[in-house]
Amino acid sequence: MSKVAIVVAVNGGMQRDREGAKVPITPMEIAEDAALCAKEGAAIIHVHARDAEGRNTGDIAVYEDIIWRIRSASNLLVQTTNGIGVRRDPKTGESIWPTDEERLALLNINPKPDLYGIAAGSMDFWHPEGGYPGETAYVNSPNFLRSTLPAVYGSGSTVEFELTEVNVVHRLSRLADEGIIDRHASNLWMLHGGGIGNTPPTARALVYSVDEQKRLFPNAKWGVLGAGKAQFTMAALGIAMGCDTVRVGFEDNIYLPDGNPGRRNHELVAAVRRLVESIGREIATPAEARAMFGLTG
Repeated sequence: MSKVAIVVAVNGGMQRDREGAKVPITPMEIAEDAALCAKEGAAIIHVHARDAEGRNTGDIAVYEDIIWRIRSASNLLVQTTNGIGVRRDPKTGESIWPTDEERLALLNINPKPDLYGIAAGSMDFWHPEGGYPGETAYVNSPNFLRSTLPAVYGSGSTVEFELTEVNVVHRLSRLADEGIIDRHASNLWMLHGGGIGNTPPTARALVYSVDEQKRLFPNAKWGVLGAGKAQFTMAALGIAMGCDTVRVGFEDNIYLPDGNPGRRNHELVAAVRRLVESIGREIATPAEARAMFGLTG
C-alpha cells in the first residue's frame, strides 16, 4: 500500500480546553503544536483562525500570521479551512454561518496555504465533540464550489472535499460533468467522515462511501476522520482499507485510543502513527505528501 499522510486538525472553530486537553487558539500556540506534531510524524496541519476572544474568525491577517508562524516552526504542509465556522448572535444566541463572500475571501491569504479544505455538500451539522452540541443547517452551495475550485486548482494546489454525506459524491460528479473538476485527476482529495452530522462511524457506512467515490472518481486520493471516541476506530478502518490520509486532532476529538483525554494534539498524532505502523504501513513525510497531491504552488 502507499504511504499514509497524517493530517492533524488542531483546533476547529468552537473547540475549547476541557478535561486537561489544551486546544491551541493563538497563532503562537498553533505553531507550538505544529512543531510537536511534526516530530511525531504529522505531514499536514489543518487550522482554523480565532480572534482575540478565542472565537472563530475569517480575518485574513490572523490566517497569515498563523501560516508564517507554522512555517517558522516546522515543515508541515498548511491546510486552511474554507468553512471558517459558525458564530453566535450575541443577542439571540442563534447560529450565524459565514457568507460565501467571507469564505471566498480566504483565497486571498498571503502567504498562501499549501492545501485547502471545503465541505462539499450541505448538511444538518451536529458535532458535539467539536463544540457543536445542537444540530444546525449548514449550507454549501454549488455556486460556492464553482467559484472556489477553479481558483484553488489554478494556484497549483488542491482541495480536500469533506463528504458530509455519501450523496455528496454525486453532486461532485455533476460538477465533473460540467468540467469544473476532472473526475480522472489523481490530485483530487476526498475525506470520508463518521460521527459528524448524520453519518454513523461504522464500517458499513465507510465502505459504501469509499466505493461510491472510487466508482465516480477512480484516481482520487482519499482520507478518513472520526469524531469523538470513534476517531481511532475510523482511523483503523481507513488505514486497513488503504486510505491515503488519516485525520486526528482536537477539532474532532480529544481522546486517546484508551479513552483518556490527550493533553496536546501531538499525543493523538503519535497514537495514530503507531496504528499505521502496527499493520505494516508507513507514514508520509511532508515532502512525500506534497508529491502525493502534485502541489506546485
